[in-house]
Amino acid sequence: MRDVRYARATAFASGDVRLRHRMHWRHRRHVLGVVLLLLCAFWTATGAATATPAQASPQAADDTSQAAHLADRLRTNPVYVTDQLPREIPHSTAPDFARLAKRTGVPTYVLVLPGQSTTNGEALLGAVHDRLGRDGLYVLVDYMGVTNAVAFGVRAPAADAETATLYELPYDAGPLRSFERFAEVVAQGGEKAAARAEAAREKYGSDGGEEPEQLYIGPADRENQSFLTGILLVGVPLLILLLAAFVRRWRRRLPSARAAKPGSTKPGAAASRVPRGAVAGVALLTAVAIALGAWLTFDQTTSSAARTPTAADLSARVERVAKGLKQDPVYADPESPQVLDAGEKNRLRDRISEFGSSRSGGPVFVSVVPQMYEDESAGDAYVFAEAVHAKVGRDGVYVVADPLEGDISVVSYGLRLDNNHLLFDLPDSISDGDDSGESGESDGYRLSERLDRLMTFLDKTPRTDAPNSPDPDLKPEPIESHALRPLFSGDFWPGLLVGAFAALLVFAIVAGVLGIVGAVLRRRNPAPLPTAALPFEAPTDPSTAYLRRTARTELGELARMFTEDQVPNPVGTGTGTGAEALAGVRAWDCFDAAMLLVDGDIDAFADDGVDPASLVAVIVLARAGRAAFAGDTNNLCCGLNPLHGPAVSRHHVRVSGPAETVRRRLLPVCQPCRETAIVEPSTVHTLRMTLPPGQEGQGDGERMPYEEVAGPLPAVRNGIPQLIDKVREFVSVR
Repeated sequence: MRDVRYARATAFASGDVRLRHRMHWRHRRHVLGVVLLLLCAFWTATGAATATPAQASPQAADDTSQAAHLADRLRTNPVYVTDQLPREIPHSTAPDFARLAKRTGVPTYVLVLPGQSTTNGEALLGAVHDRLGRDGLYVLVDYMGVTNAVAFGVRAPAADAETATLYELPYDAGPLRSFERFAEVVAQGGEKAAARAEAAREKYGSDGGEEPEQLYIGPADRENQSFLTGILLVGVPLLILLLAAFVRRWRRRLPSARAAKPGSTKPGAAASRVPRGAVAGVALLTAVAIALGAWLTFDQTTSSAARTPTAADLSARVERVAKGLKQDPVYADPESPQVLDAGEKNRLRDRISEFGSSRSGGPVFVSVVPQMYEDESAGDAYVFAEAVHAKVGRDGVYVVADPLEGDISVVSYGLRLDNNHLLFDLPDSISDGDDSGESGESDGYRLSERLDRLMTFLDKTPRTDAPNSPDPDLKPEPIESHALRPLFSGDFWPGLLVGAFAALLVFAIVAGVLGIVGAVLRRRNPAPLPTAALPFEAPTDPSTAYLRRTARTELGELARMFTEDQVPNPVGTGTGTGAEALAGVRAWDCFDAAMLLVDGDIDAFADDGVDPASLVAVIVLARAGRAAFAGDTNNLCCGLNPLHGPAVSRHHVRVSGPAETVRRRLLPVCQPCRETAIVEPSTVHTLRMTLPPGQEGQGDGERMPYEEVAGPLPAVRNGIPQLIDKVREFVSVR
């Protein structure tokens, strides 16, 4: 394409040489030149008179008129920024484009125009170059960015720079940043620009390629950021406070969790304690970190690359159009493709003149100007007409025809025309060329024919009794402020409430999960019951599974106490008071006897290797050993049910049922059993513990009282020391 444009430029230059040669030759043969000139004029007039509408090419004339106007602008300044896009590209940004154009290293001509929907961008640049007659890099920019670039007579990687700019930048980069990237790539030279374009095409242009990250966020994104910040700022610290207290209590309830004794000097015990206020300090630091992190992460301050236009930017186009309408009732935007040729304009002027001289008629002002959201009226043709009417200062019918989209809008000021009829009864074939099915971009939406039909429609429009005008309060949409709201505002405040609710919800879920986990762990490895709860929790007819589970728990706990070195006076140290030494010996003897019953293997509880009577003995010994750790060396446990724990006194109790021979015995009993023996002595026998049959088939498959089974267990009625001796004797004999 660059070669084609260069050849075109060379041909144009050579055409100048031939023109000068013809002028010299014509000077020498003046008479023949005059004759030829007259013949050419005759042929031109004849062709214009006989040409049909289909033969007339308004598009060709359009390109010439538009290109000539733009070439005149570039002749004055190599950078031309339209006044039609003030909301996106204010006219006041022209110096910034000029500054960037100097970075290319070659003469650069920049046209910042609305999107040329009816004109090929490269063709427009070529036509402008032909009219301007200067070599250089010609660049076309619209409100999105660089759209076309062609080099004429200079070496510049226009196509590669255009490709790199297209793929490397996100769609919200804006025209100024897009042109800046374009100039940067051009300045790198041909080889680097080609490599950069190829790399950008491979990275972003292939199917499934990644998209460049957007540069800006919208107001909705900022609200989401504020909402998330509020949730985290309250939710996370509150969750820390709730979970810290809950987990601390939850861990204390685990079977493996045991707090160190008061005054313990063990390093592990000191390290496990959390200083008072530490959790609150962590929560506070977390809140500060979240607030600071959000402020640094969500640091966007604007939602668009567009600059805020000045008052002069917003009024420039309206003033230009109004000035043109004061001189001519038909104003065609010279920057846009020309959809009306000279003959069509003249016919339209004649129709306007006829309407002005008709009864109840008046002036008609036709503006063939694009209507876009980026313009001063935000694309509202009626707002534009209101502004132009105010600048022109004359009442009449104001017609706005869009050469890029083909739409026609009509409004009457100060005439006796029914505005409701103009607004609601205007046929689609006039107002919207696309819906008529008769027009399109290729033939300029046939605006000339439709405007002619519009004049006929105005002639037939109902008249009112008095002149009328539309609502004078039509105003353009306010210029959108691209500044984002502060992060700690808007949805930040509702986010605080949602954060508190979310923290409570998460806490409830975590608490439920930990509760289930704790229940499973306690079931698999239950914690020993407190001594005060033993008489009420211990069953009278325990199952073998219960005895095995309880024995494993009690003996395991005693073993952990030895591992943690909590013995008041460890055996063999020879230190401590007499009571402490006695407690240490008692704890060791109980542990030793219990281990003898399980053959030194705590895992023996996993199978049927230990009979129920031995399991009860293990439980009693383990509990007595644990009591010794606390300084309790009580020798007696409840004689009715050893699982009831320590005895408080001896009492005569009836241990047989009503149908049996009355048997009374003096037994050590716990407090609940003693009260039962006093208040309801006839029911005390129901508290006596019975055991399931053991390995040796004791009781022929029936349960039997614990004191009647074989083994060392019956000795428990005489005290813990006797039980220990019987266990050692029993194991040695076995």
